[in-house]
Amino acid sequence: MTDTNASTAAPAELATHMPDTEVRGLLRLLPRGARPYALLARFDRPIGWWLLFWPGAWAVALAGGLPERWPLILWLLLGAIVMRGAGCVYNDIVDRDLDAQVARTASRPIASGAVSLKAAWAWLVTLCLVGLVVLLQLRLAAQIVALASLLLVAAYPFMKRITWWPQVWLGLVFTWAAPVGWVEVTGSMAPAGLQLYAGSLFWVVGYDTIYALQDREDDELAGIKSSARAMGAHVRAGVGLCYGTALLLWGTAFWLTAQVPLAVAALLPMALHFLWQVGTLKQDGADPLLKFRSNRFAGLLMLAACLVVGSA
Repeated sequence: MTDTNASTAAPAELATHMPDTEVRGLLRLLPRGARPYALLARFDRPIGWWLLFWPGAWAVALAGGLPERWPLILWLLLGAIVMRGAGCVYNDIVDRDLDAQVARTASRPIASGAVSLKAAWAWLVTLCLVGLVVLLQLRLAAQIVALASLLLVAAYPFMKRITWWPQVWLGLVFTWAAPVGWVEVTGSMAPAGLQLYAGSLFWVVGYDTIYALQDREDDELAGIKSSARAMGAHVRAGVGLCYGTALLLWGTAFWLTAQVPLAVAALLPMALHFLWQVGTLKQDGADPLLKFRSNRFAGLLMLAACLVVGSA
């Protein structure tokens, strides 16, 4: 996506920007030396931490934790911001050679040389320390659940080298806030919480397959595997299947929570949004990024549904 303020930015700064960046005025207020670190943690692209945050917020709402536990929502939001940033830094450290071979990622701070490898590790530790502060706000059982995700997170950057379905692994990682939020509110896991988590996993596979459409040609040249490449000409059907499975699993979670047929009807707005995404999806140009980012709004629709069912 073209930066509408490009004419006012220094060439060196533009070299560190992602083509689909959402950089606006706030990032430009940072000292020039700090900007590559903000870009490395994707602070300029909030869609990532929104997507990481939503499953945790859904779990708190569906488990009946709102409005009483509203401070927990804020802690989960802060955790999503810093841990998504930490995950991006770690991913870029591991993928620095691959990133240099893909047009959309070649300008990332490590791949382009704007941030040294040593400095990237130091930045990663700093973000993890902030994440530790968030972790300490949770009950012990939720802390254990949260820490159990670390091995999944550490393995994710390598999945695109060994499987055609790295999006499934991303789904395991990017929805982990759901079990954390559920256990924090209730003290233990329940079938409804597991169904919510499983449905969220298929949601991630769907939207990240859409995102991966942007890189199919470059990924093929670099030998990078993805669900978008695996689905080939059947991407629309594949994404539709993922979204349909997500709705089925979420509907089961709603039924287990409220045990009334109308509970499942709360998913109708989400279903219509998914129908729009799949029905109008174009596999090239700017449309995949537009559809991917629309999942921020989808998360809000799902939160509303979880609030209705969780408070019933």
